[in-house]
Amino acid sequence: MEMEMEKLIKVLLVDDHEMVRIGLAAVLGTEEGIEVVGEASSGEEGIRLAQEYRPDVVLMDLVMEGMDGIETTRQLLALYPECKVIVLTSYLDDEKMYPVIEAGAFSYLLKTSRASEIAEAIRAAARGQSVLESQVASKMMNRFRQPKPETPAHEDLTEREMDVLRLLAQGKSNQDIADDLIIGIKTVKFHVTNILAKLGVEDRTQAAIYAYKNGLAE
Repeated sequence: MEMEMEKLIKVLLVDDHEMVRIGLAAVLGTEEGIEVVGEASSGEEGIRLAQEYRPDVVLMDLVMEGMDGIETTRQLLALYPECKVIVLTSYLDDEKMYPVIEAGAFSYLLKTSRASEIAEAIRAAARGQSVLESQVASKMMNRFRQPKPETPAHEDLTEREMDVLRLLAQGKSNQDIADDLIIGIKTVKFHVTNILAKLGVEDRTQAAIYAYKNGLAE
């Protein structure tokens, strides 16, 4: 008997709808190897109960009064990183889905999931395996497939090189730039060479055009 008790997956329910908690507790109570150790009606209560019961898995609602599921997940995992948070929600919008996953949510399910699917997701989480609703998985794959915007070349310039570029774009000579920045002309030439290389341009004129196109010239 002690061996069986040690294998139980302790689950905490966090949802501000009482009927949802009652239904989940009733269904999961019939599942072998799963024990609902607590129910929380708010994010704040969920964090408190998680510290008290040390659940293996938390079923987390996203939209709740007060602290929402995203912030609750973030704070709970900061205190108890071993816990696996399974989001159980009705929402699939990007504004909620991506932030909660970034906050550390382990799995993401919809409340339309069958009881057997929720139970299996709990068992999978206890084994260290994530489960994502098919629509969530599709959204994430599409997001990763999108080409990442290239970093503007001028972001590689140092602060001093940016100063030189602004003055260069104003048509100032190397000597003028040296006088304005109170540096040696050899230093100016060194900076100009670096600027041309980093921007991928061939001469000062092209560098000046780049500066104007990107709003870098004063």
